Amino acid sequence: MQQAIKGAPAPGPEEVVVGAYINDIQQLDFKANNYVIDLYVWFRWTSPDIDPSKSMEFMNRFASDDNLREALTEEPERMPDGGYYSILRYQGLFSTKFQLATFPFDTQHLTVIMEDTLAGTGDQVYAPDGKTPVIVDPVITLPGFHVGTPTMKITTNTYPTNFGDLSVSDAEPYSRIVLSIPVTRPMVAMSIKTFIPIALIVVCALLVYFVRPVYVEGRIGLGITALLTLVAIQLTATSSLPDVDYLMMIDKIFMLAYLFIIVALARVVATSWRGEASEAETKAQDRRWAVWALSIYLIASAVVVWTALC
Repeated sequence: MQQAIKGAPAPGPEEVVVGAYINDIQQLDFKANNYVIDLYVWFRWTSPDIDPSKSMEFMNRFASDDNLREALTEEPERMPDGGYYSILRYQGLFSTKFQLATFPFDTQHLTVIMEDTLAGTGDQVYAPDGKTPVIVDPVITLPGFHVGTPTMKITTNTYPTNFGDLSVSDAEPYSRIVLSIPVTRPMVAMSIKTFIPIALIVVCALLVYFVRPVYVEGRIGLGITALLTLVAIQLTATSSLPDVDYLMMIDKIFMLAYLFIIVALARVVATSWRGEASEAETKAQDRRWAVWALSIYLIASAVVVWTALC
């Protein structure tokens, strides 16, 4: 009998079934890299010695003093299968580092990360509740974004430290829940809001090539006005975004527009030394410059957008 007991497999970790309901997404702050999510999280398990709804911790919460955590069941409820059930509601700020390389056509993933504060994978592991463990409110709206289908991923996270616990010889892995909610900007609306103002400024700068060469001051004034307007539009378009160490797609589009205007101004300066006798020849050359400059600008802009989307 003793040999049978010794040879019996050790009991495995407690499996905790987890599900979530996304009740609302209230705001996105790209400058501060945070967002507000209101959600319900429920747990089902079998051991009477634990309560994962109380020991679970939100790992990527932001400004925890302003967050609201409410247990909807004072004590775990017994289920018909003999297990236990508990549910809580959490509303507060979460943080992530937004990736803006493809702005304004970016898709962001709003994540909620959960771990147990006490039990490692040797004692407890999470499991998703069925095929659709996370559901979003079908009438949820987020101004300026389309809310996609959320997903739940169960992973294992190992910290490179034992947090000073001398009873633990090695760093212990923890079961981790990652909820991800994709939100996407509407492409048509963002294209109109972003590219129409830039296109109008480029058209204004293009008119430089169609003003008589003798009116040098007027041609330069038109180009300078277009340049200053483009700077103002770029500052407005990126004012709500954080400072990043890479070029966003919108930055590349603005840089191409700047280059187009600078080329137009350089052409005006180059032809300002010609006399009225060569005005007809200058006009013809300006028309060719206009066609080539506009063609190169449009092709380069299309390549930038295509590369970002693909």
